[in-house]
Amino acid sequence: MYNFTGKGDTDPKMDQNYIGRLKIKCKPGDVTTIVEMDPGSFKSFDTDYYTMVSKRRGLFASDAALLTDSQTKAYVLSQLNPYASTFFKDFGESMIKMGKIGVLTGKAGEIRKHCAFRN
Repeated sequence: MYNFTGKGDTDPKMDQNYIGRLKIKCKPGDVTTIVEMDPGSFKSFDTDYYTMVSKRRGLFASDAALLTDSQTKAYVLSQLNPYASTFFKDFGESMIKMGKIGVLTGKAGEIRKHCAFRN
């Protein structure tokens, strides 16, 4: 938010009004403030995340990346209508696929003490 490219700038793909609201909550150097990734419905399992992404209000570069590819952008936009959304079906199918991924166990696997670093 304060140093997107290392030059003290913000992410140009983010809604500048949203950045302004985030800067009120998160001051430079602040590493303790928690910001909701899905403001307004963070306690619900719903499609509001896609509304935020479509308005360029995602917190991560990966959120903005969803709008750079025509296929993923079309998917994001198709999820905005909760009655036409395929999100819950798609999510369920994805969870089944993820459940089939082989898990490394024993000496081949590793449970990290800190997710950003290998033990």
